[in-house]
Amino acid sequence: MLGKDNEYLSDFVYGGIDGAITTLAIMAGAMGAALSPLIVIILGFANLVADGFSMGVSDYLSTRSQNDLVAAHNREHPDWKNPMASGLTTFASFVVVGFVPLLPFLVAPFSPLISTRTPIFSFAFAAVAFLVVGGIQGYITEKNKSLTALRTLFIGGVAATLAFAVGFLLNQWFGQ
Repeated sequence: MLGKDNEYLSDFVYGGIDGAITTLAIMAGAMGAALSPLIVIILGFANLVADGFSMGVSDYLSTRSQNDLVAAHNREHPDWKNPMASGLTTFASFVVVGFVPLLPFLVAPFSPLISTRTPIFSFAFAAVAFLVVGGIQGYITEKNKSLTALRTLFIGGVAATLAFAVGFLLNQWFGQ
């Protein structure tokens, strides 16, 4: 569990927020273009795996580079981080939080309520994920939890809106 003194908080928050934002944005673009739910699911999962891996490896390499730089200058570094743990935290957070907007699409075939409103449920689930991650960030950093939660929701909402608009406009421009 992430505690207030956890050195991997930034990895968790970065991975979680980016996972939810990019997955929702990919899905929103596909929904804006009126692509089939199967395409939305495929794009969402492809994003989870590829972008999650990229984020985790990038975090690992970044942390390792920082540690190597400190070691090269023979300096003590009180915040020395384990690169593998840092990368895995980012990857896991990305995948877990990024999976949230996909849930309604996976449940839709089994639920008439969700199947008729899948995009709305997807956006609502993502909104909850943004609020939770933002709230956790506020709690651990001892900042205003409501403010950090709303800021994260706003950023995610803007990204999803932009992606939806791009998908919609390209679909209108090129037609299907």
